[in-house]
Amino acid sequence: MTEKEKIIQLRRQLHDHNYRYYVLNQPVISDQDFDMMMHELQDLEQRHPEMADPNSPTQRVGSDLNQEFTQVPHKYPMLSLANTYNEEDVRDWYDSVSRGLGGEPFEVCCELKYDGLSISLTYEDGRLVRGVTRGDGVFGDDVTGNVKTIRSIPLVLPGWEEQKRGIDLFSDVRPIPRSFEIRGEILMPWKVFERLNQEREEAGETPFANPRNAASGTLKSQKSDLVASRKLDAYLYYLLGESLPCDGHYENLEAARQWGFKVSEGIRKVRTLQEVFDFINYWDHARRDLPVATDGIVLKVNDLRQQRALGFTAKSPRWAIAYKYKAERACTQLREVTYQVGRTGAVTPVANMEPVLLAGTTVKRATLNNADFIRALDLHLGDYVFVEKGGEIIPKIVGVDTARRDPAAIPVGFISHCPECGTPLVRDEGEAAFYCPNDAGCPPQIKGRIEHFIARKAMNIESLGPETVDDYYRRGLIHDVADLYDIRVEDIDGDGSRKKSAQKIVKGIADSCQVPFERVVFALGIRFVGETSAKLLARHFKNIDALAEASLDDLMQVEGVGEIIARSVITYFHHPVNQDIIRRLREHGVRMSLSEEQMTPASDALSGKSIVISGVFVHHSRDEYKTMIEQHGGKNVGSISSKTSFILAGDNMGPSKLQKAEKLGIPIIDEDTFLKMIE
Repeated sequence: MTEKEKIIQLRRQLHDHNYRYYVLNQPVISDQDFDMMMHELQDLEQRHPEMADPNSPTQRVGSDLNQEFTQVPHKYPMLSLANTYNEEDVRDWYDSVSRGLGGEPFEVCCELKYDGLSISLTYEDGRLVRGVTRGDGVFGDDVTGNVKTIRSIPLVLPGWEEQKRGIDLFSDVRPIPRSFEIRGEILMPWKVFERLNQEREEAGETPFANPRNAASGTLKSQKSDLVASRKLDAYLYYLLGESLPCDGHYENLEAARQWGFKVSEGIRKVRTLQEVFDFINYWDHARRDLPVATDGIVLKVNDLRQQRALGFTAKSPRWAIAYKYKAERACTQLREVTYQVGRTGAVTPVANMEPVLLAGTTVKRATLNNADFIRALDLHLGDYVFVEKGGEIIPKIVGVDTARRDPAAIPVGFISHCPECGTPLVRDEGEAAFYCPNDAGCPPQIKGRIEHFIARKAMNIESLGPETVDDYYRRGLIHDVADLYDIRVEDIDGDGSRKKSAQKIVKGIADSCQVPFERVVFALGIRFVGETSAKLLARHFKNIDALAEASLDDLMQVEGVGEIIARSVITYFHHPVNQDIIRRLREHGVRMSLSEEQMTPASDALSGKSIVISGVFVHHSRDEYKTMIEQHGGKNVGSISSKTSFILAGDNMGPSKLQKAEKLGIPIIDEDTFLKMIE
């Protein structure tokens, strides 16, 4: 077998194993064997770039290249469904369908209503060619690159090649149309959601309110490797096209299941209204055991001919309706309000309540968001409060039973001093949260900043974790990030039983000195300075001294840096404790400037040119192209104007930018042409 034949064989085998693992939940090989096959395919593909295939299993990991989402029109508009919360409306809908069909008998397909992000997938010749979000129903965002990282979505349909060649391997499998669209919901499983929120809380970040928000935010990420790491799932529930295999909606879903799509087992075709109600009542309880979030039931007339006869209103189909379960609510007594301090110093109030059973779990605590939220509730200690969970895993207080309030109850007032270090709290104009300004002496902030400093996107010290940081802090080994570099093997290997582990930790800390300057700026944990703004600041000022001495006007000259970020940077570098940390980090060899390669102009090929970057690129990331532009004397600008020299355009350039460029006569060049310009 040649290497090219081996590539084709491995791709088919890995697609099949992926389907068995993520859709059928019936793996037939170990994870280790799967990984070995994947590595073998990756090696072969690297040796044979002419065999590149965007739907290869190796593309599941995603890319760290930034991408812009292009809006594309839906071939079939993605309309919303009419909603109801009571059985009477379901009865009225059923009767209206019967009248609309002139008394003709009809069947109803009952399905679970998944609480995620709607997606439209287009397949041609058995291969995924496009994934588009719902958007406004007429236009949606093309998120194909991110969709391909979701393991339960098939990239290539098993059996298509055999069908094309006339080989009938499975006589009971419906023929796959040459072109069709299938719709469904992108979801974040509960287990993944819980782990993600735990990681965000440990990093001092605000947790996602529910899996739907987490899934939506993930799918819209600019980097598909992040999407891949979040382990999203997908359930498909609607097949569209001009050559569908069946005349019934339920039957088409069963065909899609045969083709390799993940279709819920919780669908049922019924003939009477009572069977509809039985389905609704059954899943009101059974859905709590599902691995993903649901918030109701969808009812659809099954026959496609009858669907066409019933038609649509301006906003929704007449042949379908969504029954939504009411969010589960419980009443319990508020005992006290405590306060948590995050990495950035934000103080969050937490309601501590009498334990109450809610949506299958015992709830004792609920977030109160901020002082304004408490004031709006008119919350008093000892109040009986209404708590909801619904589709959200984080309980929230939604109201107060004032009729049961003790006349002597004391109103809940927000604290004035930090509960951890006693420092008076501050609240910046325009912000909802109170902050502890003692960032250099408040324990949760200190530990939070150290955890942020060691994170993968910052200094990437993988040998350390939050528990280790907490242990070292309590033992007095570290009080700030610079103390990490003073740790010796004997400090953490007191009895000699953990020497190998201690050596690994010390080596990991030492290796972090090679982290690029842009990530060092991010790792410092300056308030409001995220990963992107850290890169902008590092590239503009070149070194830590220039950044530390920059004035407000200097900082605001950096594209993407506004007054809030600028003032935060000035505050950070004017603090004596932070100045000392920078000095000690420098002494330990942490990079405090761009590399010579980054700072040395490669040429003046782009001197005097203002360049806009737009689209998705193949050879380099957007950040790498921005660096190249600066190294060759050019200037990166974010918006198109008459002063723009040209646009460096990748795939899927935004239509509005393209229209503006054409109107102003701005040249558009592709990345191959650009690379030749700076050779």
